[in-house]
Amino acid sequence: MTQQIPSTEPELTGVRNFRDVGGLPTVDGRRVRHGVLFRSGHLAHATEEDAAFLSSLGLHTVFDFRNAADHRLDGLDVDLPGVRNVNLPLSDPADGAEFWRMVRDGDLDQLRSILADGKGAERMIVSYRMTVRERTAEHSRVLLSLAEESLPALMHCAAGKDRAGLSVAVTLLALGVERDAIFDDYLKSSAAHRRYKVRRSGTSASAYSPEVMELLDPLFDARAEYLSAALETIEETWGGVDPYLEQGLGFTPRNRERLRERMLD
Repeated sequence: MTQQIPSTEPELTGVRNFRDVGGLPTVDGRRVRHGVLFRSGHLAHATEEDAAFLSSLGLHTVFDFRNAADHRLDGLDVDLPGVRNVNLPLSDPADGAEFWRMVRDGDLDQLRSILADGKGAERMIVSYRMTVRERTAEHSRVLLSLAEESLPALMHCAAGKDRAGLSVAVTLLALGVERDAIFDDYLKSSAAHRRYKVRRSGTSASAYSPEVMELLDPLFDARAEYLSAALETIEETWGGVDPYLEQGLGFTPRNRERLRERMLD
């Protein structure tokens, strides 16, 4: 039975950027099934009520794309009984603890040198391109896992925007979701109530000043140019989505059909 589309998103206290990816249309007229794929920011600050809600989803697997530096900064995810946790560390465009040390200490000269005058956005674009080219093993593992056993699943990183955003986008490409719908879902992460919540104590008076936050904005934002760069890299490197899936990820047409059977209405 097809699930009803929820009229509102759940209001979670300690988890940012949560949403069900269900309902997105495919090019052949189908839709992603509700209740099989969710995305969010990290679960380290989930309240008891948040954890109860997440447990009610019947999750099989939580994919955490954070690395060790992320875990040190925000903590490990809360425990959800009966849920398999898979950590597949991907590179954070913010470069983990060293980058945040500059922010915490208010090192404006350093921050300006790497983020001002469009460098922040360029940093994101380079990261997206690199992730697509170099992290094929991780994206292959996610798709193969979804096709076989891991649904319902939740994908998250720190903000639920970049590393999780790319992994969700790759999944949606494999499902044949319309490009405009993939972009629309990705860009939802820019909404003010979804953006990553900085919870780090600054030792400098200039830490998290308006100038620092402006410099950081490209890193906290979801921009169409970032996702476009990733999709362009697929075209440039493999010549299209089909060869990317088959040659780059080892995801066969049979795998793809199995994924579509499990995730589409």
